Amino acid sequence: MKVKNFNPEYINLTKYLFFTGKGGVGKTSTACALAVKLADQGKKVMLISTDPASNLQDVFNTELNNKGVLIKEVPNLVVGNFEPEKAAQEYKESVIAPYRGKLPEVVLKNMEEQLSGSCTVEIAAFNEFSSFITNKEAAEKYDHIIFDTAPTGHTLRMLQLPSAWTNFISENTHGASCLGQLSGLEDKKEIYKEAVENVANGEKTTLMLVSRPEMTSFNEAERASLELQEIGIKNQVLIINGLLKEYDDELSTSIYNKQKLALDSLPNGLKEIKSFEIPLRPYNVTGIENIRAFFDSDTLNPSTDILKVENIPSLKNVIDDLYNSNKKVIFTMGKGGVGKTTIAATVAMELAKKGKKVHLTTTDPDAHLDFVIDSSYGITISRIDEEKELEKYKEDVLGKARETMSEDDLAYIEEDLRSPCTQEIAVFRAFAEIIEKSKEEIVVIDTAPTGHTLLLLDSTQSYHREIQRSQGDMPESVRELLPKLRDHKHTEVLIITLAEATPVHEATRLNEDLDRAGIGVKWWIINSSFYATKTENKVLKVKAGNEISWINKVNELSNGNFAAIKWISDEVKGENLAKLL
Repeated sequence: MKVKNFNPEYINLTKYLFFTGKGGVGKTSTACALAVKLADQGKKVMLISTDPASNLQDVFNTELNNKGVLIKEVPNLVVGNFEPEKAAQEYKESVIAPYRGKLPEVVLKNMEEQLSGSCTVEIAAFNEFSSFITNKEAAEKYDHIIFDTAPTGHTLRMLQLPSAWTNFISENTHGASCLGQLSGLEDKKEIYKEAVENVANGEKTTLMLVSRPEMTSFNEAERASLELQEIGIKNQVLIINGLLKEYDDELSTSIYNKQKLALDSLPNGLKEIKSFEIPLRPYNVTGIENIRAFFDSDTLNPSTDILKVENIPSLKNVIDDLYNSNKKVIFTMGKGGVGKTTIAATVAMELAKKGKKVHLTTTDPDAHLDFVIDSSYGITISRIDEEKELEKYKEDVLGKARETMSEDDLAYIEEDLRSPCTQEIAVFRAFAEIIEKSKEEIVVIDTAPTGHTLLLLDSTQSYHREIQRSQGDMPESVRELLPKLRDHKHTEVLIITLAEATPVHEATRLNEDLDRAGIGVKWWIINSSFYATKTENKVLKVKAGNEISWINKVNELSNGNFAAIKWISDEVKGENLAKLL
């Protein structure tokens, strides 16, 4: 596959530009570089981040707010951070405040947890930036308004449904995660309608899909592309970020070959989209000089950071600790693409080699455990079929809803049930049954429920006990689940990350989420580290040096309890899993 280098001059740029893609693909870097490039050309530009993990303040070395701040080195550029988590907190309070003093505390606690998930943050972010995309004054003032992190298809579909604005939402008790999220937004109905129309208008808006040249990243981009096309957002551009151009040692050659294979196997859903590439830049894209260089300069600026830890533990050290402390339930948690599956498989294999009886399971539809590891060590392997569990759960909820609700309201319920949070709730019964196995063996789980989901289950139980309503039978194994997960002698969570800004920020939020649920975390694991490879390739060596600040950050966040795994060039499966040690 041959594509041009990304250059704004090759694209008919619309007024509104949305950047989307999974964490760590370079959305922020690309959005910032485009904003500066256009501003340098004399265009009036506003750049806004709606990402809770936004590092725009670091990128521009400027204190930002949600109104927008003029960047002194780039006179035509205004940059703003929407702080969606703060907006979500304010929004949550506005929904709950009318009920304080009128409903029991346990009911309020349940409502708060209903409004604590990622869906609420997403809707709060949309609430913030919808005012910009419908603001006539902003449209006249700026030639381009660039959004770093676009709304998902799920959020946009929810906001399109008319029954999202009916009163039954605030009375919902069945436990699905998004039904309460829109209960305070009825006065925004017309603004949202106009915002969704503007986003879907190809003459006004372009969606920039950012991806790494890797199959998992391409698959994620294809899913996002198709989902957004379904609701009419068809003006899309694919930006492939991080292509290695020069290879001269074993590591760089391996990376080049892997990237070429991924490009040659581009998913069908992306083949018709206009595509551009950006070479791998080894430097952190911070400071105006690096932002301006991002599209067209191979400048190498080695990091001056110094590693603050003498000896970095290995994955073997972590597994020895799990074995010696006799943990019964082990989760690998982290965002997509950080290597949870291979690390879970390695942990299972090594504990089995030590004579432990081990069961390994996943809920990740893309995690083919049988491909990664076989049962030759006596490991039993299973996969929780999330789609099957979700269908069962949806039928339970819709069955009850049909008894009292109109067809319009059912359409809203159905959309709510597409939420990622709902999917997590749906697999709880299956999780609980598997964790029951920990009475007899070690259970290693790849891709786990979040702290929000655990708390939602907990608060919903309290709620049902209080007001005598039921969403269906809750098995005893589910009731026992949370106490088991909160028992640190029984359960261990391994947070998996990369030595990069976005994965570390996201891992930090995950850690806070788990802490809120009363689940302690001891070990963090940095996967696929270039620093640990001792590469001599000039680009990768600089990239390795730029990992140091993030290794130091993980050292601080984990109180020194972290391990690093070097980037492995071989396919990591079977006996090769041992190379992660």
